[in-house]
Amino acid sequence: MKTPGSIFLTGPMGAGKSTIGRQLAKQLSMSFHDSDHEIELRTGVDIPLIFDLEGEAGFRKRESEVIDALTRLPDIVLATGGGAILDPENRERLGNRGKVIYLHTSVDQQLSRTARDRNRPLLQTRDPRTTLEELLAVRDPLYREIADLVIETDGMRVRDVVRKIIQLLSQETPD
Repeated sequence: MKTPGSIFLTGPMGAGKSTIGRQLAKQLSMSFHDSDHEIELRTGVDIPLIFDLEGEAGFRKRESEVIDALTRLPDIVLATGGGAILDPENRERLGNRGKVIYLHTSVDQQLSRTARDRNRPLLQTRDPRTTLEELLAVRDPLYREIADLVIETDGMRVRDVVRKIIQLLSQETPD
């Protein structure tokens, strides 16, 4: 399959963006990047500490800078943070610089996948379900606004999601 250019994975936390992104990049012989990981590399600290020291606004500013830099790279697979699409500039950059794939998943699936993950500052609350429902209500329309493809990931294995993405991309990308 001819490479479709850069591929940007969006979706809520727990949708599998990083795991699916790594496998997709491997299958397509592309480099993989994770915006959250890049932020941690650049700052030398983990995301919860950035939230503690700078708040969500400070983190989002760093995230926007990283998204701008990474989306300029040619032929990559990028896993974005769940809230990256909140910034209109990020949505514009993602939408204009590559193929955007929204990995949609239910709140139940998100809870299952993030239950023991302490690296998610927005879920350090008494009621993670309500938090996830509120986040999805705000973010789902934004994910859909810029998505070239929407993939339902509930109950699917990583390799099946990757296979489906490649199949859909190959229908759009002439050899």
